Amino acid sequence: MREIQLNMYHALALGAVMYWLGAALTRKLPALRRFCVPAPLVGGLCFALFNTLLYASGLAVITFDETLETVFMILFFTTVGFTVSIPMLVKSGRSVMLLLALSIVIILLQNAVGSGVMALMGKNPLYGLGCGSISMIGGPRTAAAIGPDLDAAGAVGGTTVAVAAATFGLIFGSVRGPIARHLIVKNHLREELPESREHEEDADDAHFTTHSNRFVLGFLMLAFCVGLGSYVTTGLTKLCGFNFPAYIGPMLVAVAVRNLIDHTGRIEFPAAEISTMGNMFLAIFLSMALYGLKLWQLVDLALPMLVCLAAEVLLMVFFSILVLFPLMGRNYDAAMITAGFIGFGMGATSNAMANMQAVARRYGPSPSAYFMIPMVGGLFNDFFNAAIIALSIGLLS
Repeated sequence: MREIQLNMYHALALGAVMYWLGAALTRKLPALRRFCVPAPLVGGLCFALFNTLLYASGLAVITFDETLETVFMILFFTTVGFTVSIPMLVKSGRSVMLLLALSIVIILLQNAVGSGVMALMGKNPLYGLGCGSISMIGGPRTAAAIGPDLDAAGAVGGTTVAVAAATFGLIFGSVRGPIARHLIVKNHLREELPESREHEEDADDAHFTTHSNRFVLGFLMLAFCVGLGSYVTTGLTKLCGFNFPAYIGPMLVAVAVRNLIDHTGRIEFPAAEISTMGNMFLAIFLSMALYGLKLWQLVDLALPMLVCLAAEVLLMVFFSILVLFPLMGRNYDAAMITAGFIGFGMGATSNAMANMQAVARRYGPSPSAYFMIPMVGGLFNDFFNAAIIALSIGLLS
């Protein structure tokens, strides 16, 4: 079979084109917007399907240089580290701490269920991690970032399994809050608003005023954290005896830099500029990671994956209803938090916000839920999830 090799520059250009294609398709297809499916995921999977057809026909297979994919991945996760405010976490009180603790519990349970199901079905338990917190609470970005570690640990096709599971999680995680509605109605928490809107409106693009010097400052901060963070990752790996994802060190350094800047107050932190760069890095990184998926590797794992994902769905539903909702107070805020928790616990923070918006349009807003869910689901979970995954891969491999 002929192999068509693309160097890192070709791979970067293809990633840009696939992102553009995905953005065009998400604009044209309402279902993709309703399920909060990211544009890079749509474009990347389109090319992955094309490559799979080439491979299945025996004509050719296209391979890629992954150098720049790794660079953009590390840059993106470093921008996530810059968003973590330790004083904000401390001031947020008992509820945020409790929600964070419950999210750590679900990370452990998702990995235990996933690896257990795969082991019972005679498959490598590492594939279960790919169907566990890597793809569920981690979402497509973590699946694409840590999937190669599964491949390296012996689970060939681990990236494909993890991203496929994450895609399933995005769809299930965007169920528009029926579980939250069930809790609200059953417990008589709030009456439905008289003029509820059933259809979500597209959010306006964010705008802000900036200066080129602020972008330069933000990028220099990123470069510093990536460079110093590589030593931190190496040190953690040597200290703990198992491999951490390459982005962990830069993320930790970014947290330290951000909180040091906030504490001293000597310079204004370019938050909007770094967030914009993060969105750009994520778009290219996901596009490059997803168009390289080898979907033909899913054939032998189709049935175990279905069983594993069904178990993850049941786990999330029962945990949310029987554990999360009671512990968070059994009130309307708890029901709204449940909707958001399912969103980021099986998809992404965007799913969580979409779920809560759907519920709020029928029953009214919940300021505490809107504060806690993005903080826990969008900021702190990445640290704990990455550490637990690294430990789990080390133990199972």
